[in-house]
Amino acid sequence: MSKRGASDDLESHNKKTPNDPAPITEENDLDVGEFEDPYGDEFESDGEIIELDDNEDEEMDEEAANEKIEKLEQMEEQEESSIYLPHRSKPLGPDEVLEADPSVYEMLHNINLPWPCLTVDILPDNLGDERRSFPASVYMATATQASKAKDNELIVMKASSLAKTLVKDEDEDDEEDEDEDVDSDPILDSETIPLRHTTNRIRVSPHAQQTGEYLTATMSENGEAYIFDLSAQYKAFDTPGYMIPKSSKRPIHTIRAHGNVEGYGLDWSPLINTGALLTGDVSGRVHLTSRTTSNWVTDKTPFFASQHSIEDIQWSTGENTVFATADTEGYVRIWDTRSKKHKPAISVKASNTDVNVISWCNKINHLLASGHDDGSWSVWDLRNFTAKTNPTPVANYDFHKSAVTSISFNPLDESIIAVSSEDNTVTLWDLAVEADDEEISTQRKEIKELNDIPPQLLFVHWQRDVKDVRWHKQIPGCLISTGGDGLNIWKTISV
Repeated sequence: MSKRGASDDLESHNKKTPNDPAPITEENDLDVGEFEDPYGDEFESDGEIIELDDNEDEEMDEEAANEKIEKLEQMEEQEESSIYLPHRSKPLGPDEVLEADPSVYEMLHNINLPWPCLTVDILPDNLGDERRSFPASVYMATATQASKAKDNELIVMKASSLAKTLVKDEDEDDEEDEDEDVDSDPILDSETIPLRHTTNRIRVSPHAQQTGEYLTATMSENGEAYIFDLSAQYKAFDTPGYMIPKSSKRPIHTIRAHGNVEGYGLDWSPLINTGALLTGDVSGRVHLTSRTTSNWVTDKTPFFASQHSIEDIQWSTGENTVFATADTEGYVRIWDTRSKKHKPAISVKASNTDVNVISWCNKINHLLASGHDDGSWSVWDLRNFTAKTNPTPVANYDFHKSAVTSISFNPLDESIIAVSSEDNTVTLWDLAVEADDEEISTQRKEIKELNDIPPQLLFVHWQRDVKDVRWHKQIPGCLISTGGDGLNIWKTISV
């Protein structure tokens, strides 16, 4: 895991350690997950050990001893400063794991789960916005990919007492930490809802704070989409003795318009607070489900352009009838729900491979990012989208060499983007960094290792089999990502 600022070197610790799980610290017995201490491993040096006692010191040549000690120190320094970069480094060996450098994280916590999860989302809370103090609390929802269909679950969690994990210099003033509970153990509370199938994607309505309903949609591999109200689960975390009604463990509506065709596309409208949900499947169909005064209604006529799979859907952040889709034909398409033909208004060829994911910028609603199956990703200015010409992206990067699995604009900073990839990394990018900045240009000339690294790259976070990454809208810079071995809750000093 590594970090790089606009004028800093990338740093990473890639150490050979036994490939065993790190020690677990538990606040109490947990049904579905437990926190893992990311800094609990004890490292053993593979280098030569020099033992000096009084007698040996008299006999050993002092210069030779000093040379050996200096050699060991150099080996240790090289090991600690090794850089892991997905486009350059060799894959980890069977006995190697990548350890986080705590000095580049402001917060890093791991949650082990009973099964891998392909998706995660964050529940808005009532703890306030712009939260920067510690310990922190987050509410989230995920769903499993169990080996047996009957073992799948939707898991709602509250992680609290999340301490600051930033390692400071010895000479740095620690007064500001005196009032912060830095050494407390994190607490994980959870509630589960049984599911019958693997969930490909989960999304929580962004209007939960305003409406009091924690509407949460899941897209399942059996082709059905479910809508749950997680209000009771959310309430249970903060109300001692509260019993969750049995009805709250069942979906309030099931969307069956896709038949038995599997789907991945799923998104709630950020502008329609009554509830407007888009779902897309692998046969290329997109259905709109809206809520009336008494029920949920799914439009029977699908939006359709081709038989290629709809991989992702994003509502516009500026117009409540406009949405975008990404598909395996390599297109980003812009649609309008008012169209009687249910055809796209504009189709743009974004990649020669599948377009796996897209993200619509919250703050600048004419910017859209797309992540592709070849590892590249792009940012598009939608004002350049026309029916007659195929535009070029305003930014394009091919740093990742494996498929992009998630992409997300920072909702609080329009220039910051998080990208996850099948190369087991999440990268953070700052598009505001100018490549021709004099300070950066000078540094890149002096440090050869930076020559093939885009200056916009801020940070590289390693997580095995990472699938989804989400920004926390109320905790600036905080992200939650899900991978093969659980959830990571993290915040870097770069953002």
